Amino acid sequence: MTALPHVRSSRWALTALVTTSVLLTACGSGGGGSAPGTGRAKSGGTLTFAVSSDAGCVDPQQAGSNETIYSARQIVDSLTDQDPRTGKIVPWLAKSWDVSSDATAFTFHLRSGVTFSDGSKLTAQVVKDNFDAVPRLGALGTLAEGYLSGVKSTTVLDPLTVKVTFKEPNAQFLQATSTHSLGIESSASVKKTPQQKCSGGVIGSGPFVLKQYVQNQSITLAKRTGYDWGSALWSKKGEAYLDKLVFKVVPEAGVRVGGLQSGQVDAISNVGRANEAALGGGLVTLQRRANPGVVFGLGFNNARPLLKDAGIRQAIRFAIDRQQIAGTVFPTGTRAATSVLAHTTPDYTDLASDLAFDPAKAKSLLDSAGWKTGSDGIRTKGGKKLRLTVTWFPNAATNQPALELIQQQLKAVGVDVVLKQLQVTQFSATLQSGDFDAVWGNVTRADPDILRSSFSTELANFYRLPASTLDRALTEQAASLDAAKRRQLVAQAQRLIVQNAYYAPVVELQTQLGVSKKVHHLDFDASSRVQLHDTWIG
Repeated sequence: MTALPHVRSSRWALTALVTTSVLLTACGSGGGGSAPGTGRAKSGGTLTFAVSSDAGCVDPQQAGSNETIYSARQIVDSLTDQDPRTGKIVPWLAKSWDVSSDATAFTFHLRSGVTFSDGSKLTAQVVKDNFDAVPRLGALGTLAEGYLSGVKSTTVLDPLTVKVTFKEPNAQFLQATSTHSLGIESSASVKKTPQQKCSGGVIGSGPFVLKQYVQNQSITLAKRTGYDWGSALWSKKGEAYLDKLVFKVVPEAGVRVGGLQSGQVDAISNVGRANEAALGGGLVTLQRRANPGVVFGLGFNNARPLLKDAGIRQAIRFAIDRQQIAGTVFPTGTRAATSVLAHTTPDYTDLASDLAFDPAKAKSLLDSAGWKTGSDGIRTKGGKKLRLTVTWFPNAATNQPALELIQQQLKAVGVDVVLKQLQVTQFSATLQSGDFDAVWGNVTRADPDILRSSFSTELANFYRLPASTLDRALTEQAASLDAAKRRQLVAQAQRLIVQNAYYAPVVELQTQLGVSKKVHHLDFDASSRVQLHDTWIG
């Protein structure tokens, strides 16, 4: 997506298949993680995980695609963690914290004895250095930068106490400290350029260390010897069970499935509906978890001449049959979008009636706008065809078939959709360039403030929305400590986005993995990504 003509000091990213989740436990045969089995947990072994793509960056603070986050997350710890069942924020590198009554100041009390894999110590100064460096990350660091938007200062109070102060109330920040985007890196890593961190990796305090990264081929991690400061959520104390993690990039879904069936790999990402039957038979567990945040949909460039017309955007919204797409393309259990937020997001509002499939209404809106159906079924006006280019990225096997269905559905009401595929590594640059009609994507986070990062004109405004009452709702919800008031403001924001069709919600993201039955406790974290400290093979 794109950076606006007037990007403010903090750029916020809509990252494909990205961030945190909450409130819904995993479903399917795996429950909250892979089947624990009857054996006793044991140390050792290598877990080989086949993922579908590589975003070209192994720095957790810059990683935006789930496929890369799966591995990068294991390298760094965060100040806090988030319980995937309750959404509660719990200790990790910070043993405790204090939040001011107006939510402008957050003071973290760090654990003692924590070290990075280069031997350096975790101190309040290191946390300050990390947060102070975030604005310099650039295009790929927009999520981290967004979480720190409006920061006034980060102050070292003593060697193990750090205080982060914001210019205005920032209720979302505590949850942000649980994300991979604000994972803490060593001072040596902080001093590197963003490009150096992307290609060469970083030094973290996490349970695994990066051993090798071969772009578009593999990421190899090794167990951190002596690790002893894990999240309060983890069942195992001390070091991880596994000796080694290997993430292989295997773009072809059929090849990933075959590798899991044959035992060449132990787990695979992006299991689609078409492959579910092949993985039956008892040797594989299908693990599913719905992701909160902004749902998969069409992010319109609202500044484009065609898409400035709300009637055109609304017609497109009415022409999409979400139930057909969810039930045909996506894994079993996937829900059609009923708001711009997934139903698992705190303060979600059900707007299903506004997102009903109504091709007659779509045609009526296009008729009213003066678009007449031509002999080829495509509408024209003033000699120009009603044509929309949708840019997409191959970071999920469902992207292309979902868009091909949308292409057919929109053609049925006279809209010609051209699908434009770009590489995953071009995602952020595309958003920032503004060179798109619509972008297919989503962004996962377990806090409704994700709406502000995605749609506020006071931030990056990748979708080129006009300034409106939406800005006020988004700003006020971020400052509100009153749960009822915040819920009301978030509901208002959802209605404005959906009813004005600034974004066309389509389907909720559901993460589905295939995991060998010999793998135990390959668990989803709160973001519906994986946490591998407690994972063992036997």
